Amino acid sequence: MEHLSIKDIHDRLQELSGWEMSDHSSIFKEFEFANFKEAMEFAQKVGEEAQRENHHPDILIRYNKVTLTLTTHDEACLTYKDFKMAKIIEQLT
Repeated sequence: MEHLSIKDIHDRLQELSGWEMSDHSSIFKEFEFANFKEAMEFAQKVGEEAQRENHHPDILIRYNKVTLTLTTHDEACLTYKDFKMAKIIEQLT
């Protein structure tokens, strides 16, 4: 799998609203909802898409907030798969 350069990562982040690089191997975004139920429903939708794509984010749920972190675990870096998954997630909100 192709590792993305820092320039590629920054360029791809420009295409996504609110996503940030936490280190050179992952990106994250926090989503806020009206309540816990909506946060859980969103996390469930993300899980279903992750299964379809076979690319699974780390999911942290704190009451009405869901933080998603994407990395390509097998490569220990960011790849195109992370940005593809981020775009899919964006369509769920």
